[in-house]
Amino acid sequence: MADVWLFGYGSLIWRPGFGFAERRRATALGWARRLWQRSTDHRGTADAPGRVATMVPIEHATCVGAAYRIFARDSARILAELDVREQQGYDRVTLDVVLDDGSHVTALTYLAPSSNPYFVSRESAAEIAAIVRVARGPSGANLDYVRHLQAALRDLDAHDEHLDEVVRLAEEA
Repeated sequence: MADVWLFGYGSLIWRPGFGFAERRRATALGWARRLWQRSTDHRGTADAPGRVATMVPIEHATCVGAAYRIFARDSARILAELDVREQQGYDRVTLDVVLDDGSHVTALTYLAPSSNPYFVSRESAAEIAAIVRVARGPSGANLDYVRHLQAALRDLDAHDEHLDEVVRLAEEA
């Protein structure tokens, strides 16, 4: 069995929660990060769902994140743990990502498709920001989630216009 690559574009960037052999800056081409996934299990509640990241296919878009190489001997256990962590509407899928040296690898990622019941796409950045500003769940404040994500992207020398706009609007109020 070979080592496994895992691509994180949300909380897995700053809080992977698992051991890994290697961490690299990586980019998913043709994908954009959006805060279009309701969270009632981590950054919100059933009565007041927060918003967390998923990726949506958009031609010519790029989504920067972190790729982790997981030792083959650890992959079954780590993926089982992540299947629990990423269970609310997320599917484990494979995609091609470009590492910081220009090489391509096939990586696993957790994607919340538009067909899942927690997906929302018709909210403006201002509507998302109003939710993020006040939502709180078992994993903490939703605003902390977006701030951590923004800081983690800065550490990767990247930014995300959608995320930046939501953070700016959430902090303005």
